[in-house]
Amino acid sequence: MLHHVELNVSNLVEAKYFYSKLLPPLGYSLFQEWEEGFSYKVGSTYLVFVQTEDKFLQSPYHRKETGLNHLAFHASSRAQVDEMTEKMQQLGARILYQDLHPYAGGPDYYAVFFEGPDRLKIEIVAPNETISND
Repeated sequence: MLHHVELNVSNLVEAKYFYSKLLPPLGYSLFQEWEEGFSYKVGSTYLVFVQTEDKFLQSPYHRKETGLNHLAFHASSRAQVDEMTEKMQQLGARILYQDLHPYAGGPDYYAVFFEGPDRLKIEIVAPNETISND
């Protein structure tokens, strides 16, 4: 069981606004807030977001470099993936793989992939649903 993940962010205000729109619909609740950060929790697992120190801001994050590539979250349904896709578009998040959306992960993988603050790739994936041909 994952305990927590801590992410440094270049703009704490922007990150707090974005994640306050992303995480609650996925079941997360605001857990902690302090001057340099905040966290959201679901069950016993939480995500921590901390302002990057000024001396480290010159090196931007890129998911293709060594380190975290992306975060993937469970959706409750395909409808929730669609709702979150619309919400992320309204927030100005860049939807990735638009030409393949919502099947960018394959024909049986219903998900949205987008970039959050600092261009972190985020994925929201629906549970596998069997389609009946009746």
